[in-house]
Parts: sequence; C-alpha cells; structure tokens
Amino acid sequence: MVLLESEKIGMGTPAPNFSLMGTDNKEHTLDDFKGKKALVVVFMCNHCPYVQAQWKRLVALQEKFGESGVQFIGINPNSNPDYPEDSFDKMKEYYDEYGMNFPYLVDATQEVARAFGAKCTPDIFVYDEDQKLAYHGRVDDNWKDGGAAESHELDAALQSLVDGGSPGADQKPSMGCSIKWLDS
Repeated sequence: MVLLESEKIGMGTPAPNFSLMGTDNKEHTLDDFKGKKALVVVFMCNHCPYVQAQWKRLVALQEKFGESGVQFIGINPNSNPDYPEDSFDKMKEYYDEYGMNFPYLVDATQEVARAFGAKCTPDIFVYDEDQKLAYHGRVDDNWKDGGAAESHELDAALQSLVDGGSPGADQKPSMGCSIKWLDS
C-alpha cells in the first residue's frame, strides 16, 4: 500500500465530462447531474482501508445533504486485474453492504480518474452548481474514526455551498492508497 495525498488543483476548474457504468447497470454522465447545488465526486475503491474507514461517513453526508441538492458519486478507477477485490461484481456487493445511497461507477479505462487529476482513494472533488471545482480535500481530520474527528471539512464545505457561499481556501488534502494504474 502506497500512501498518497490528493494533488492541488485550481479552484474553479470545470468538472471533466464522463460516461461510466454504475452498479445499477446504467450509464451515468456528468450531464445527469446538472442543476445540483453541489456535486461530490469521490474516487474510491473496495479494498482501500482509508475508503473503508470513511465509507459510512460519505453515505451519511449524502443522506444529510441530498434534499438540499447535493449529489455524491463514487468512481472506482481500480479495475485492475491484480486487485480482484475491486472488480465490478465486488463493487455491487460493497454497494449493498454499505447501504450506498449514491451511484457507484467503474472507470475501467482510468481515463476519467486521469482527467480529474485523481491520485489516491479516497480523492474527493466538490463542484458547485456551475460544475466548477469548489473543494478538493478530506472528509475530516481523523480518517480512522469519524467519531473522534474535531474538524469536519467536507461537511462544512457542503454547508457553505448549500447556503450560497463558497468553501474557504484552507483545504487539507485527502490521503489514501495510491490508485492502482493499469500501466504501472
């Protein structure tokens, strides 16, 4: 396991377009999410302990902010044959196991992860209602135990967007396992 942090990406960068298959066996595109107050794109996978430790927090945040126009999307770029735990069939199992309430998509070519500039799992990108990057950081200050967290940055960023503001510039990077690139 290689620990990485998310890379700095300029605020205001437009969300890259995508068309990816979800665990619901439907194609999902960026256009499907137009008009949302905020779009949260989480690059994640099944086997990463950093994702597993935060998965329920992501589901809880979708639950909290869904009626306010916030939409989460999980994208798994680790469809690498060396990591069978991240297969599409296993994604469906994890979707059910964690009671996911947002689409979980597979990026089999990894082109979408590269377009976004994703580096680790989880790598969290929040786009405003114009689909411009407004937050790129961590969920909170305790990846292992959300109950022990003192600073809930993703929650605060989403609340700011829902209230018509913008998240602050002090954004701490997410950290997690490296994406398992097909060409490395």
